[in-house]
Amino acid sequence: MPILLVVFMYGIWSSVFSLGKLALDHSPPLFLTAARMILAGALLLTFIAITKPKTLKKVTGKQWISISILALFSIYLTNALEFWSLQHLTAAKTCFIYSLCPFFAAILSYLHFGETMSPRKWLGMAVGFAGFVPVLMTQKGAGELLTSWSVLSWPELAMIGAAFCSVYGWIILRLLVKGDDTSPLLANGSSMLIGGLFALIHSVISEPWTPLPVASGSWTPFIQGILVITLISNLICYNLYGWLLKRFTATFLSFMGLLSPIFASLHSWLFLGEIPSPTLFAGTAIVSFGLWLVYSAELKQGYAHPVEQASV
Repeated sequence: MPILLVVFMYGIWSSVFSLGKLALDHSPPLFLTAARMILAGALLLTFIAITKPKTLKKVTGKQWISISILALFSIYLTNALEFWSLQHLTAAKTCFIYSLCPFFAAILSYLHFGETMSPRKWLGMAVGFAGFVPVLMTQKGAGELLTSWSVLSWPELAMIGAAFCSVYGWIILRLLVKGDDTSPLLANGSSMLIGGLFALIHSVISEPWTPLPVASGSWTPFIQGILVITLISNLICYNLYGWLLKRFTATFLSFMGLLSPIFASLHSWLFLGEIPSPTLFAGTAIVSFGLWLVYSAELKQGYAHPVEQASV
């Protein structure tokens, strides 16, 4: 069922955070973004050129403009700001700032699609955050989280910008794929390649190339990290998200992202042997109830397809 695919998507997508932190040990953020996105974009467009070559010829000038805007926000700005700020922020603070995504999604969905936030949706969000925050508090850095809001640092502002750009990118993607005007695969592949080129140009200007931003002894782990991140995030999750945007709203999918810190804790337990606290399971139950409230409200408003209709 599509709703289970949403959970699956965030379950594997949350692993990219730790993989990205490891990759940053071998490459600066802009070059990391460029290498990953250019590789993924080239693979997707090659696949389209082989399987459906006529698809590339059908893209109009207006669609290319939308794809370029998608590349600017969803690929270049989101990843450049995110990976730069990840060098300076704790994991807990990063997750908390990304929790702004549902609010950005609600505002932008209202502006672009005329979607409204019913009292039931607001209640669902409130319940979801109530379950999310205690889980966040159990993670390293949570003590700092509650004492640092007097002045926002540049990394914090960058993460807020990354959250906004990410949601705005998904709004643009939904506009592109809604009604089958543009396939999610083509939109994602093209935007990744263009956004990766944006990041590469920025990297050449601002990052040390001697002759490349990766040290000679770091190429093997860098390439391994890029391949794994590209497979999980760019090839699987980006395209799955684009497919799911045809069945759910950007607001709901963005709110489902609140499950990511919970999945991140589970990844730590599986791969690092860190036992999750009972707070994790209690928070999961509360967040799940909040998600049900939001989803049921969207069904009632007609913004999301019922599971029976979406299972195709």
